[in-house]
Amino acid sequence: MSDNIISRDDWSLHRKGHLDQQRHQEKVRDAIKNNLGEIISEEGIILSDGKKTVKVPIKSLEEFHFRFDFNKQKHTGQGSGESKVGDVLGREAQEKGPGKGPGAGEEPGVDYYEAEVTFEELAGILFQDLELPNLDSKKTPIITNDAIEFNDIRKQGIMSNVDKKRTILEAIKRNAVHGQKKLETITPEDLRFKTWEIKPRYESNAVVLAMMDTSGSMGNFEKYIARTFFFWMVQFLRSKYENVVIHFLSHHTEAKEVTEHEFFTKGESGGTRCSSVYRLALEIIKKNYNPADYNLYPFHFTDGDNIASDNENCVRLVNELLQYTNLFGYGEILRTQYTSTLMSAYKKGLKDDKFRGVTIRDKTEVYKTLKTFFSTSQRS
Repeated sequence: MSDNIISRDDWSLHRKGHLDQQRHQEKVRDAIKNNLGEIISEEGIILSDGKKTVKVPIKSLEEFHFRFDFNKQKHTGQGSGESKVGDVLGREAQEKGPGKGPGAGEEPGVDYYEAEVTFEELAGILFQDLELPNLDSKKTPIITNDAIEFNDIRKQGIMSNVDKKRTILEAIKRNAVHGQKKLETITPEDLRFKTWEIKPRYESNAVVLAMMDTSGSMGNFEKYIARTFFFWMVQFLRSKYENVVIHFLSHHTEAKEVTEHEFFTKGESGGTRCSSVYRLALEIIKKNYNPADYNLYPFHFTDGDNIASDNENCVRLVNELLQYTNLFGYGEILRTQYTSTLMSAYKKGLKDDKFRGVTIRDKTEVYKTLKTFFSTSQRS
């Protein structure tokens, strides 16, 4: 019986707790990945400005165990002892549940609970596969900061730089030489210290032009979708790139550069002339950013309700922008199944692979748009 007693010092208990914690974290990550479209478009997250925990529904974690059939019904694998190889012993009854049969079901539901996830954890999962496409590292880079690189192990150094793993290995080897099978003591001669070298870290210059339609035809839904995309775009760029300049441009029939706060909060009205913001973007690029030195990325969001006579100007100006930029992202927010005349004009008049146009009809499609614009290959 003594062999079955689990003591307080039994490390299997600690391992079990670690495994349960690991399973829990995997469940949380899977739940986030499966619901990213819904989660990132929640208004509470956008308005919190990144200072919020997110509640994610997770299926309850249940330990594996045997269940006895007290009714002694026949199930697959229960033979009478006279069965032969290949005989079908029985089949499990089909699972019942929501949508699997007529009327109200009698089967118990699946238990769910909510796990709180920090904004940083959510952003890490969302941004994991995102990157600026067509980034040219040959364009003039600048030093972003100094990077510390550990490049050597020595026997002398300061205690804050001690390499614990190598120190323990040295102690084990020394103890083994003296016939000791486990780690007994650590002496000064076992200590190993990391040394480092400071090297400058370079990063390519990148400039992003965020362009948003603020005309009267942009209702609450359209403005919310546009701001949601740009909110996550800004968070992504600032978390992954040290040296990215972002210009915020808003327009109706006229375009102007605004502050980041005004871009996300200020509402306007009036008609729509999209060519005005393209002209402003070109002016900013030609005045400040030589394409030979900078990676340029304009992104424009609108409802597509443009003055029909202006569509030709838009096609011409976007074609000109494509000559300077690494990629042009165009997002059109519609609540109908029809395509705008502006999107039709782009599909007909733009043949450059660097142009990526998407249509958004639901808030969950913001995630798909992020993946379309910030990927190394064109996504459908």
